[in-house]
Amino acid sequence: MTQTQARPTTRPPRRPITLTGRGAVVALFASCFLGLLIAAWTGWTALADAMFVMTCGVVACYTRVSGLRGLVVCPPLAFFTGCVLTQVLTAPDSFSALEGMVITLGSSAPWLFTGTGLTVAIALGRGWRPRGAAALGVLGSLRAALQDTRPRADRWTSRR
Repeated sequence: MTQTQARPTTRPPRRPITLTGRGAVVALFASCFLGLLIAAWTGWTALADAMFVMTCGVVACYTRVSGLRGLVVCPPLAFFTGCVLTQVLTAPDSFSALEGMVITLGSSAPWLFTGTGLTVAIALGRGWRPRGAAALGVLGSLRAALQDTRPRADRWTSRR
């Protein structure tokens, strides 16, 4: 018997999956819309909420760091847009659609806060920094300006 040796195969290195900011927002909206549509048809509202939170975490992990700025503000907007579109498609009349939107948004508020907070936490962990850092310089100069001023009775006086 002859033995044959297996040749090692060389595969090109796999690139990690990354989403652009716009792609992540579209994925988030599609997930919200699909989850809310399934919830409207089946009555399982927890499914839509759980899908929203899971999708927030996934898109925050797989989005490029340069696209995180736009993604951080979009979870509530994507959920609201998905809710409006779902209610318009499934409600029999406009009053029922409005009522369904208010009820859905009200009952999903804790999930919205959780998903948005998860997105912000993951984005901060991945290196996103808000542009408000320039505002900290204003607060520092405000602190320096107020350091020389103190309240006395009903008016502000400057220290000498």
